[in-house]
Amino acid sequence: RRRMSGISSTGTAGFLQASAWARSGRGGLAIIGTLLALLLLAAIVAAAIGAAGIPVSRLPAALGFVPGGDAATLERDQLVLWSVRLPRIAVTIIIGALLAASGAIMQGLFRNPLADPALVGVSSGGALGAATVIVLGDRLLTGSGMTLPFQLLPVAAFAGALVTTFILHRLATRENRTSIAVFLLGGIALGALANAGIGILVFVADDRQLRDVTFWLLGSLGGATWEKAAILAPFLVALLAASPFIARGLDLLVLGEAEAFHMGVEVERLKRWSIVLVAALPGAAVAFAGVVGFVGIIVPHLLRIVIGPGHRRLLPASACLGAILLVCADTFARTIAAPAEIPIGVLTALVGAPFFLAILLRQRSAIGL
Repeated sequence: RRRMSGISSTGTAGFLQASAWARSGRGGLAIIGTLLALLLLAAIVAAAIGAAGIPVSRLPAALGFVPGGDAATLERDQLVLWSVRLPRIAVTIIIGALLAASGAIMQGLFRNPLADPALVGVSSGGALGAATVIVLGDRLLTGSGMTLPFQLLPVAAFAGALVTTFILHRLATRENRTSIAVFLLGGIALGALANAGIGILVFVADDRQLRDVTFWLLGSLGGATWEKAAILAPFLVALLAASPFIARGLDLLVLGEAEAFHMGVEVERLKRWSIVLVAALPGAAVAFAGVVGFVGIIVPHLLRIVIGPGHRRLLPASACLGAILLVCADTFARTIAAPAEIPIGVLTALVGAPFFLAILLRQRSAIGL
């Protein structure tokens, strides 16, 4: 028993030392560097795997780093890589980063580890905005002979996510205090209302519109292009630029809004900017990939265990790990049932729902269950 106790205490001390190192400045940078390396590895694997496989040994030539061998093979590899694989990987990386970081921001804003844009209806609100444009906008433009502008979908998804987030914040906040129970229940109610609106649009849609709306509901990264990646890139830049300015405020907000205000945080401005980010980031993701749930709850929760709750490290680390998770999920989705593709929203729900239940069981005393 004495020997086992010594081993146990030694293991506990080692774990605490490793956790302290991970939460330190150098440890956090090392973890972010490791995540970037893993993201590069996941991107290489995703580029090589697919219906038209490209061996890793041929990737340097297809990317133009080294001279190629057979001209016909090189032309085929470059066509597949630059027209299909790389745009899809770029879009997947950006969307995974946006979803995970928006989850981390929402959890810090509401001081609730169960918060997630898809779980509380924000993504459903964005999907409702996009579905409204697809069905009603398409019908309004059909008579005039015009086609629906593709750029209108991100705007509509952003507007839907912004309205949903604003209503949720107003419902959950009273006298400068946020109720976790009202937050969760209000999010479920808003998500149900958004899904009911989507159901009505599905009922009145024609076959083509129905296929497009189903895309939003199940989530898919098919049809990714460099144009879509270019439209999404500013959202990622905005996230990286805003993270240092909101990180300290989100850290202090854990103590309470009054305490954060007395420590120099402009709470109302912080909440406004955070709400805009929480609406814009998943809104853009929904516009291009549909509803992809649970990424925003899995990634920040795992990282808080490893690197701590400090948002200066948590936000960029969440973006990196979210990108890794979605690249791996997308690679699995398009290869497990090839040539068909499993909707990526289905895969993330299969992984995320049990994870959420585990978190809920740990937090049930905090929400009164």
